[in-house]
Amino acid sequence: MGSCSWSGHGGAAALVVAAVMVFWSAAGVGAIGANWGTQASHPLPPDTVVKMLKGNGFQKVKLFDAEDGTMSALRKSGLEVMVGIPNELLMIMATSMKAAERWVDKNVSNYLNDGCNIRYVAVGNEPFLSTYNGSFLQTTFPALRNIQSALVRAGLSNQIKVTVPQNADVYESTTGKPSDADFRADIHDRMLEIVKFLSDNGGAFTVNIYPFISLYIDANFPAEYAFFDGSSSPIVDGSATYTNMFDANHDTLIWALKKNGYGNLPIIIGEIGWPTDGDMNANAQLAQRFNQGFMTHIASGRGTPMRPGPIDAYLFSLIDEDEKSIQPGNFERHWGIFTYDGIPKYNLNFGTPNSQIQRASGVKYLEKKWCVLKPSASLDDPKLPDTISYACSMADCTSLGYKTSCGALDIRSNISYAYNSFFQKNDQDDVACGFSGFATTTGQDPSTGTCRFGVMIEVDSAFSWKLQRARSSCLLVLLLALVHLCLSFP
Repeated sequence: MGSCSWSGHGGAAALVVAAVMVFWSAAGVGAIGANWGTQASHPLPPDTVVKMLKGNGFQKVKLFDAEDGTMSALRKSGLEVMVGIPNELLMIMATSMKAAERWVDKNVSNYLNDGCNIRYVAVGNEPFLSTYNGSFLQTTFPALRNIQSALVRAGLSNQIKVTVPQNADVYESTTGKPSDADFRADIHDRMLEIVKFLSDNGGAFTVNIYPFISLYIDANFPAEYAFFDGSSSPIVDGSATYTNMFDANHDTLIWALKKNGYGNLPIIIGEIGWPTDGDMNANAQLAQRFNQGFMTHIASGRGTPMRPGPIDAYLFSLIDEDEKSIQPGNFERHWGIFTYDGIPKYNLNFGTPNSQIQRASGVKYLEKKWCVLKPSASLDDPKLPDTISYACSMADCTSLGYKTSCGALDIRSNISYAYNSFFQKNDQDDVACGFSGFATTTGQDPSTGTCRFGVMIEVDSAFSWKLQRARSSCLLVLLLALVHLCLSFP
């Protein structure tokens, strides 16, 4: 994957960021934010990420939890914060007012008093997603209501609003036209319960819109319709013409709200983006095309046919996360605009001449050393497949596959990629490059073309709250030794 590095100095960077903010303000457009997820084995230090956000002109950040290191780094940053309550906490928030009050006190009041600019509390994340099979149907609204009550009791309800980020599958159109939309029949009453509550309390409807997912799950989806500069046939709906999926999907929601009496409820685009790996349609070129198209679209300030004007949105996502579940697809670990170590995958123009993405600064790497399959290793050895399966199950092999960034590797290089992924994830521990004697370390970078064999960032350069288990090196060595001992027996 190509990358664009920042070559300017501090003063130049500050001027570019200031120009970006002036441009967006003058254009009357909504502020652009980013989703900051932390499901990574070696996440960048929070202070580094905050500098990345500010250095690249982001004005808002959306979080999926309220981890102390992340929240502390956002203090006095000036960034607007949407802090999240994970789905697994919805039950306790729904059933215990005291739990809701404690959560608000610890994760909102505490940081707000120390200069963290919290604006929203996101209660759950896509709780009504159809694949959850109703797991959170009974708890989402009660949790929302209790968190709002806790904000009221804390005296914060005027400055901090509640929302529930929903997947776009909560509404639908029987004809494909936005004007025929309504909320899904099986959750219709629950959606109206939430929508009314948001409206009554000055909240906003947050929705995640993913044209990529439509392309991924439907082989007949017109690919060009996913992009803002596409050439597919438009959808005509009365006086409105839709040339891209985002506008049509957005206005499908507007019509669903309007049909139920809430056509003026504010909308936030909680997640929108394009992955760069893990699928034939996931690469840096298409991601750059989509995200730049979206940036240009909202920078125009035109909005959509049903909702002209500014659009508030959070790009998904800021950084790759190598520990995200790949149940939806291998692409899930590759949504980042930046790689795991803070390197931009492509350039995004934020609306000013010659603007470039600023990479993370001060990142330290481990030794330039890789774990690869020994040249003498036989591919016919019956013990070899088990070592590969183990490496991929414990590390990240989602860049291996048909038309992925490493899809053109030969068999030996595929195995080396798997070994190296495990080796780097375990901080280049010598034992992690054993694999029953099939592997060895090398100082020669095996990366080829678009396939990057990574070198992990130093433990001290990554955020320690995720790495405490890695510091228990004795346990790691013992575990790996036992595994390889088992693999050594037929």
